[in-house]
Amino acid sequence: MEYRRMGRSGLELSVLSFGSWVTFHKQIADNSADELMGLAYDNGINFFDNAEGYAFGESEKMMGRVLKAKKWDRTSFTLSSKVYFGWRGKDNKPNQTGLSRKHIVEACHEALGRLQTDYLDLYFCHRPDTNVPIEEVVWTMHNLIQQGKVLYWGTSQWSGAEIMEAHRVAHQYHLIGPTVEQPQYNMFERFKVEQDYLPVFKNVGLGTTIWSPLAAGFLTGKYNEGIPADSRLAIEGFDWLKNRWIQDAKLAKVKQLTQLAGELGVSLAALAIAWTIKNPNVTTAILGATKRTQLEENLKALDAVKLLSEDVMNKIEEILQNKPFLDLA
Repeated sequence: MEYRRMGRSGLELSVLSFGSWVTFHKQIADNSADELMGLAYDNGINFFDNAEGYAFGESEKMMGRVLKAKKWDRTSFTLSSKVYFGWRGKDNKPNQTGLSRKHIVEACHEALGRLQTDYLDLYFCHRPDTNVPIEEVVWTMHNLIQQGKVLYWGTSQWSGAEIMEAHRVAHQYHLIGPTVEQPQYNMFERFKVEQDYLPVFKNVGLGTTIWSPLAAGFLTGKYNEGIPADSRLAIEGFDWLKNRWIQDAKLAKVKQLTQLAGELGVSLAALAIAWTIKNPNVTTAILGATKRTQLEENLKALDAVKLLSEDVMNKIEEILQNKPFLDLA
């Protein structure tokens, strides 16, 4: 396993990590979660990602039960939660969502309880909240760090400008600013990491814990001939994912990428994940899996990245034809 510093912080994260979005509680039970987290940990993964909104809090509860049973040394792994969406779904009342000081603090306490831990290594603002002054968000996160409940705080799906505004406030008041962002990044979703965040990487530093490196499984090739019944795109309520990825033009590119991966002697999944961690601005790529075989295959990305020569990267760009560029007009 390779470990990378999270931006300019001192924290080291495994370049591959394990997350619970969609899978925990919705697709797998405790025994499967126990097996997959154990496999991840035994292969050097030291970051496990979660959020208050995943499966309405049940995902964190499941991960908490697994961690309690594993009895791993708490200093040997990092754990995250995210705040914004709440966990009560349609029953959310005022102050039970968003980034008010009240919700951030209460959500942190609830996450600690569900995960059965004394502190969060990483705590993300799951979305920007235009209804709350950025000063309130930065002060609240700073205070949670001062209290020892959170070690590092970050953002998820924020723009580069929003992250820099948080740093401006932190600098003004001598507070601890965000050190990490969790954006979507894969062969078809490139703008934020490859263009929007460039000033942030350069000026203040930024770790990235990227999600969906396989584009919800689309970049495994399993949707090339239709949607399998046991896949996440077949889950009720995830039609938005299906509509986003199952498009003829994208399918044609995935089939070309599948052929290229075959020529290299690796799976498309391993190639696609390797492509994301080839980017030095990616700290870690979060893996999601429902089966042991899936996770084992995804871990092969560590070997596949060695195959990504300049020539291979150029072939991938020729297939994708979607590299972000600066419009100077």
